[in-house]
Amino acid sequence: MSKEKRISGKFRKWCHILHRDLSFFFAGVILIYAFSGIMLNHKRDFNSDYSITQKEYRIAGNFPKAKADFSKAYVLDLLDDLGERNNYTQHYFPKENTMKVFIKGGSSLTVNTETGEAYYESVKKRPILSSLNRLHYNPNRNWTIFSDIFAVSLIVITLTGLVMLKGRKGFWGRGGIEFAAGILIPLAFILL
Repeated sequence: MSKEKRISGKFRKWCHILHRDLSFFFAGVILIYAFSGIMLNHKRDFNSDYSITQKEYRIAGNFPKAKADFSKAYVLDLLDDLGERNNYTQHYFPKENTMKVFIKGGSSLTVNTETGEAYYESVKKRPILSSLNRLHYNPNRNWTIFSDIFAVSLIVITLTGLVMLKGRKGFWGRGGIEFAAGILIPLAFILL
């Protein structure tokens, strides 16, 4: 066997080892980024950061006549039915007969103090999904460093993958055509 073939064989062997080990090591990160990337792509269809629900209902009973009589204690009693008593932040009257109650986390309750009609909007953070999305925004310096290492590793994984096969299925055959298509498709979206 010639010296060139031995060097080429060793090079391909090390590319295979590097490609395999980096692929296994970063497989979890790739899946997390891919999954959260799909969610972010469809943000108009599905809010993966927050679960938002609305509820319209009528509050029975008589309300105080004066705004000053809507004490914090009175408003807390209204929040009991919603399970939000401990999440009260403040309340005010944006209009004459409308009271708005702010609840921790972005939720709110709006009450017509004449008719008792109420509108409750619950905003709850999705704990796992919102955390996955947050990784796309580089939440801290350590994650930025890890993301840079991950990006460089993706380049290495790609380059080692390009040279692992030779012949008709390798880079100078079908693999090269697929590689070119993979570059041209994103470019077409950018340029068109």
